[in-house]
Formats: sequence, structure tokens, C-alpha cells
Amino acid sequence: MKKNTFKKILVYTLSSILLLVIVLCVHIYMVYRPKAPTASSRVMARIDIKQPINDADANKIKVFMAHEKGVDHYLVNPETSIVVFTFLPIKTTGNRVVDDFKASFSFKADRFVPTTNDLKSSCPVAASSYTYKVYQFISQII
Repeated sequence: MKKNTFKKILVYTLSSILLLVIVLCVHIYMVYRPKAPTASSRVMARIDIKQPINDADANKIKVFMAHEKGVDHYLVNPETSIVVFTFLPIKTTGNRVVDDFKASFSFKADRFVPTTNDLKSSCPVAASSYTYKVYQFISQII
């Protein structure tokens, strides 16, 4: 009699643990899955200018970025010749902003697009996060 009771308790316990693990996996997948951009979404992009710029050029670039449709924040660094900006993906795209930039200025410039390895190494939290590792494992299974 005790053996049957022990087996029932063991089966119910293992079933409950398995159910909880499945619920956890579904929850992690739902939280980390890609979502379509909304009105409050912001995307960051970077323009690398292939030649040196001075403060006057930086000010001209700031004026241009301030009037560019969909761009809501921008930073221009004349020392490194880099322009970083955020934009609303519903109103514009990063490539469109870069194309308008190239058309407006005579600078040799390209949009910086990180490689897969750059993205993997860019966030130290994601690399060491237990939740992120679980998500990666689940993503490989599904």
C-alpha cells in the first residue's frame, strides 16, 4: 500500500514539475520573441563618415538631422566622424535617412550595420544572463 502511494506522489510531483517547466519555457519564448514596431518604438542607427569633419560640419549635420522626418534624437561627434541617431521605424527607415544624408552632403558616408558577431558580443548582460541562455536553448529546439 505504501509503495502505491509513493508511486502516485512521485508521478504527480514529476508531472507538476514538467508542467511548470513547460509553462516557464512558453513564458520565456513569449517574452523574448520579436515584436512588430509600434508608435513608441525607437531604433538606433549610426553613420560613419569616411573623412574628417570639423565643428562647422557637425553643426550643419545637426541642423539636417533636426529637420529629417522621423529622427527624434541625434549625436554628432566631429572627433570620430560618427553620427548616431534614433528614429521612429513607423515614419522612416535608417537607410532612407542615410540616403538623404548622402544626397545632402558631399561626405563619403556609410551606415554602420553590425555583424552577427558584433551583436553577440555587444551586450554583456545577455551573454551572462541565465534567462537569455535558456531562451537561446529553447529557440534552438523550436
